Amino acid sequence: MQVYHGSVLGGPVLQHLNFTEEGIVVDSTLGDGGHTELLLKNSGPGLNVLGIDRDADALARASKRLAPYGGRVRFAHGNYSEIKSILARFGIPKIDGLLLDLGVSSPQIDTPERGFSFMKAGPLDMRMDRRDALTAADLLQTLSDRDLEFLFREYGEERHARRIVRAIRRAQAEAPIATTTELSAIISRAVPGARQARIHPATRVFQALRIAVNRELDHLKTALADSLDVLSEGARVIVISFHSLEDRIVKNFFRDEEKGCVCPPRLPVCVCGKKPRLKVITRRVITPTEEEIAANPRASSAKMRVAERVYV
Repeated sequence: MQVYHGSVLGGPVLQHLNFTEEGIVVDSTLGDGGHTELLLKNSGPGLNVLGIDRDADALARASKRLAPYGGRVRFAHGNYSEIKSILARFGIPKIDGLLLDLGVSSPQIDTPERGFSFMKAGPLDMRMDRRDALTAADLLQTLSDRDLEFLFREYGEERHARRIVRAIRRAQAEAPIATTTELSAIISRAVPGARQARIHPATRVFQALRIAVNRELDHLKTALADSLDVLSEGARVIVISFHSLEDRIVKNFFRDEEKGCVCPPRLPVCVCGKKPRLKVITRRVITPTEEEIAANPRASSAKMRVAERVYV
């Protein structure tokens, strides 16, 4: 029997999505289909979901899980940054809700051959969509020392970035780094006090490589901007992030789109003509309860923000 991981912040998603008994919600990071299953279970037969995921394996798992809901759920293999073209392909002009659950899924982490885990030996891959060409191994081989250090420091917030890059180059001078556990061991030896650290010393570097391989921040910015063209009046967009850079992008985007006018304060009247397009619903970020974290430790860093589409 297939065992599925729990959906992060499932209760708050149901509470804030504000869906009606009819309409279309897009789960743009479908994963195993947990959030979509919650929506379908807790709504009438008039509510339908379009599930998007860049990972073909995730779509296969979700299609089995959601099979009991028949035509109420449809599936698209693609990136959430392609939401406008995907909706056009399905003939959907507007949607009534949008969910983005960012980051890597538990099945991806738990499958060694995907290369996301520093605890299990696998290739240095980290591609969410295996149709993409670039892998983590490619980044380690092709980036300059300076660029690799910037990547670790910017995307991983790794304060030992320079020391780690030097250790990687010393290892590469002997032989290519072929597996996740090889890289993990190199990082562990390079980081001072690694054994006493609260989190594994390779955590931040692996996170940085994954974000870069999948261009996650660029895709997030595109998806947020394009969502404004497809959300109906009153439709809500929910974003669950697991990294401070992602959360900052979402927070600033929601704030800027709620503000509207970008004219300098000294001007007596607005001349830019920019109108508010969102209303922020969550003034404070929503985080998992202690009970949820105890049941699913990987949810501990989750942050959820919600905004509603307005037309002025």
